[in-house]
Amino acid sequence: MGYRQTRRIFFKALYHQVRVVWPILSGIILVMVLCGFLVGQMEGWGVTDSLYFTFVTGLTIGYGDLTPKHLSSRILAIAIGFCGIVLAGLVAAVSVQALRGVDRNS
Repeated sequence: MGYRQTRRIFFKALYHQVRVVWPILSGIILVMVLCGFLVGQMEGWGVTDSLYFTFVTGLTIGYGDLTPKHLSSRILAIAIGFCGIVLAGLVAAVSVQALRGVDRNS
């Protein structure tokens, strides 16, 4: 099997897997963004800073340039972190399933 055919099978399987888990993926992202906006409101940040904080925290990078000061903001930041871990795991699982689809068709 050629490289192009393998790649085509992978992307077809990936597309199918993403369609299956899309409601879960979009729900997790929505919860993360809403929590990020709440943290931004409590801390007095703008929209861009709130989104930046959300995805830096959600991807468990955490640069530390924006840190929540209030207890409720910190609790929401923990929730964002957990959602980010679940999101990363789900993306990895979808990719592995797509690779299994390529292996089945080999």
